[in-house]
Amino acid sequence: MAKQDKPLTAKTSIGDWLKHPVGGPLIREMLAAGGQDEKALAPVRLFSLQRLVALSQGQMPQSTVDDLVARANGGVAPVEDDDDEPAAGPAAWVERIVPDRFAGQTVIVTGAGSGIGRATASRVAQEGGRVIAVDISSDRLAELTGSLPDADIVSVVGDITKPDDVAAIVAAAGDRIDGLANVAGIMDDMTPLHEVSDAVWERVFAVNVDGMFRLTRAVLPTMLAASRGSIVNVASEAGLRGSAAGLAYTASKHAVVGITKSSAFMYGLTGVRVNAVAPGPVATNIQATFASELGQERVGNLLAFIPPVAEPAQLAASITFLLSDDGTNLTGVILPSDGGWSVQ
Repeated sequence: MAKQDKPLTAKTSIGDWLKHPVGGPLIREMLAAGGQDEKALAPVRLFSLQRLVALSQGQMPQSTVDDLVARANGGVAPVEDDDDEPAAGPAAWVERIVPDRFAGQTVIVTGAGSGIGRATASRVAQEGGRVIAVDISSDRLAELTGSLPDADIVSVVGDITKPDDVAAIVAAAGDRIDGLANVAGIMDDMTPLHEVSDAVWERVFAVNVDGMFRLTRAVLPTMLAASRGSIVNVASEAGLRGSAAGLAYTASKHAVVGITKSSAFMYGLTGVRVNAVAPGPVATNIQATFASELGQERVGNLLAFIPPVAEPAQLAASITFLLSDDGTNLTGVILPSDGGWSVQ
């Protein structure tokens, strides 16, 4: 059977579902029931339909996918071959581990329990590094260490907004800290300035700016004493433009960019490099919510035109490049790892 004649399955890309004479109307019907149209799926059009189960965080259960597949095939779900290729797109990219790239090094990674942080911690560990994995969730850290039983991972359950937890992170690292990946972060609720609550503003800045600032400040003396170190901050596309999020998140990520540039300049002759990665859309557990009609109208409409969603491992590839000695001669860089969003 020719590839184009294959039945629609959970592995079929969302883009192919939308183009299909039977599958397309089914997807549009489902979206309309939730008050949306196919523009909402534009960023994930290269992902398989199955991928939406995890990405939706419960909004699209497995039963919905199973029902769509059955309805698209006359009421009977087709049998998928084990060798069927998954949908094309970001999932086709294959992570290639560089053996011993971090051998003998200790790297702190925050937000290591999920998403970009977990992918970064995993990659550093697989490439020979000792990882100080920090997250507020002990369960998620346990999942990380369980997935890499032979890796050198020290789990620290901690909140970077708390000074005592910051001290515990540095203590766990010990006398040598070669790298710091400031990945932990939270989203806002897409509110513009006149609607931002004190609670949203303070919480977003506490995690995205204050916590990152305090942990980095605590780590730097060890790096400066060794005359070497690499710090990578996770900024955002929202740190490069004003149309990617609400005020609190946008302002916080602009602050991350400013901290990165100032620190790169200040420590330019010390052997300590400071860079940032600015992700675009990424398949993580951080989801945007709209608590503002104006925010929905202004930002929500633009999100239909963003590049395809990347996998966390793709961002980890950018982060670990800057963390590693391969990032030599790079400091003060704000690297847009965003699928080209920043050039729009």
